[in-house]
Amino acid sequence: RGRIAFTDPGISGSCFTGLVTLMYAQGEEALKRFAENLDGRQLEGSGDVVRSVAGGTDLVGVTLEETALKRIAAGDNIALVYPADGSSCVPDGSALIRGAAHAENARRFLDFTVSREVQELLAGEFCRRSVRGDVEPQASMVPLEEIPMADYDVAQASGRRDAVLMSWAFYLGEEAEP
Repeated sequence: RGRIAFTDPGISGSCFTGLVTLMYAQGEEALKRFAENLDGRQLEGSGDVVRSVAGGTDLVGVTLEETALKRIAAGDNIALVYPADGSSCVPDGSALIRGAAHAENARRFLDFTVSREVQELLAGEFCRRSVRGDVEPQASMVPLEEIPMADYDVAQASGRRDAVLMSWAFYLGEEAEP
């Protein structure tokens, strides 16, 4: 209690994803228990999570896989643990805005971002999982099929964002629940 590194999910998209993953894996009551274990403490930025754990201030932190793997590769004395009751794998997205002034250039850029060369760079240098099936993840990565997954619904999580954040604030004792 009080030694968990976590950032305000209203500020950090990765922590919002982590919070909703917890809710999907264990139910909404888990949010209340998690808030109690934070002991009212949230960090200011998601980059602070790994620093706090690596520095010994906190014993555990909720962060992105890539963030932890980068810090491990840089020599931080931390370990990556996937929750047994489920993690989430939420894809990043790219899109072309309808009616874009330079639509053909935008299409070329999008094609470039998903090219084998760029995806290999992201996997090799940035500890990211590729969107391509023909790009191998780093050897240090646990195969995705070995990580238990919570049933994370991106559209539902997005649609419930305000309600989840209001409940979260209530559990932290910051404001009254609606």
